[in-house]
Amino acid sequence: MGQPTPARTVRTDRDWWRSAVIYQVYVRSFADGDGDGTGDLAGVRARLPYLAELGVDALWFNPWYLSPMKDGGYDVADYRAVDPAFGDLAEAEKLISEARGLGIRTIVDIVPNHVSDRHPWFRAALAAGPGSPERELFHFRPGRGADGALPPNDWPSQFVGSTEPVWTRLPDGDWYLHLFTPEQPDLNWAHPAVRQEHEDILRFWFERGVAGVRIDSAALLAKHPDLPDLATHPEPHPFVDRDELHDIYRSWRAVADAYDGVFVGEVWLPDPERFARYLRPDELHTAFNFSFLSCPWDAGRLRAAIDSTLAEHAPVGAPATWVLSNHDVTRTVTRYGREDTGFDFGAKAFGTPSDLALGTRRARAAALLSLALPGAVYVYQGEELGLPEADIPLDRVQDPMYFRSGGTDPGRDGCRVPLPWTAGAPHAGFGGEPWLPQPAYWPTYAADLQAADPGSMLSLYRAAIRIRPVFGDGPPAWLPAPEGVLAFTRAEGVICMANLAAAPAELPAASRLLLASGPLDEQGRLPQDTAVWLRA
Repeated sequence: MGQPTPARTVRTDRDWWRSAVIYQVYVRSFADGDGDGTGDLAGVRARLPYLAELGVDALWFNPWYLSPMKDGGYDVADYRAVDPAFGDLAEAEKLISEARGLGIRTIVDIVPNHVSDRHPWFRAALAAGPGSPERELFHFRPGRGADGALPPNDWPSQFVGSTEPVWTRLPDGDWYLHLFTPEQPDLNWAHPAVRQEHEDILRFWFERGVAGVRIDSAALLAKHPDLPDLATHPEPHPFVDRDELHDIYRSWRAVADAYDGVFVGEVWLPDPERFARYLRPDELHTAFNFSFLSCPWDAGRLRAAIDSTLAEHAPVGAPATWVLSNHDVTRTVTRYGREDTGFDFGAKAFGTPSDLALGTRRARAAALLSLALPGAVYVYQGEELGLPEADIPLDRVQDPMYFRSGGTDPGRDGCRVPLPWTAGAPHAGFGGEPWLPQPAYWPTYAADLQAADPGSMLSLYRAAIRIRPVFGDGPPAWLPAPEGVLAFTRAEGVICMANLAAAPAELPAASRLLLASGPLDEQGRLPQDTAVWLRA
């Protein structure tokens, strides 16, 4: 499968983020250090050697803040406190420091669109009553109709498939806006106190050593001041991608620059020009690339997604990001084994069949394809183990997406099942009985088994991340290839070749194999759903 290479050199330059491999940690499901069945920061600290051996440059943590956990921690009650389920602030500071000692930086998650209904600001707003200054920090409005019993506008929920309103009425007659759950009231970003508070939060975490911040739902913060109906005010959109956002992010950038901090935005936008505006030199450093994540396993469409991604980043000089999976989407192995290999929130359904052997083969090839591209790569925990989507018994489902869809959407719990670490240990070495049930076959994916198997998914990821610097920093140049085959080279003359066609593909003459996602055929050709890295 290729020759071993020297150990990776830890990057110390300020532009580390432009080509980093960043590992996403969903703390609740990573590792349980205290045996209560919930992953925690102590568990992450104990597994830092594993992450260092994997070779990643940084860890992105989903929210670890104090939260009632109505939406997996994205309902934050206090940004300056760690939820007791995960540890405390001192533990977070130790984790940040210990990871940095291993050459691994930390990225935290900020959720600026909304807070928890347990947040002190919202509790004060409820107590203060209609027309109070406390309610100006949120979007409180009287209802419509003769008795105010109708919601203030027609805005849709941001949970796909949900038909529930985004307004909740209080006993005092006021309604409040929540684009997500009623437990997540939206903040009023036109209020200077909201802006000041978030800039202070950024400073709080940068001063504790974090290297970056991921911004949740980054295009939703600003709202039209009149909160008009979407049906009568579709353009510009009353709450998506409003121009006022850019002034907010320019202010944030000034804060980050004082600490050499970086941002990655969760920006779901179909318009490439509008998307690129967030990546101007005085705004966000990077943003997630969802066109690549959602793309089907099809050579033509993948090439188009790669080309369009690089093209939309080029005018602002920002590096692309490449993502195959995260805590919100069906795991890659399962998705690539289905008849429909793309990803669409609205297309998920219970019982969709998947060929996991096929999906695994494709996921291995996709790993080499994504890691060969210029820019930063995000790896969601468990992808390096080849975990499939797990089926969750209905009486154990916790994701509000399932409940708000009336049970038609299976939700996101299937990609959040706690990781298997040790095959022979209780609960596959995760810790106590996990908060989400692990399938009976989960131990077969355990990290200890895979570490001992040179042909495993874990071994492939370790090798690919270690070898990845051989591609250099240049853009890809596409090479002539048969239909269904993707082949490109980079500045250092290293080739990535992925065969998505049914027929085996000939490798370039006089090339040396560096790494392969699977075995070549008896004639030394590249089989279907297999990728290789070659030295020309």
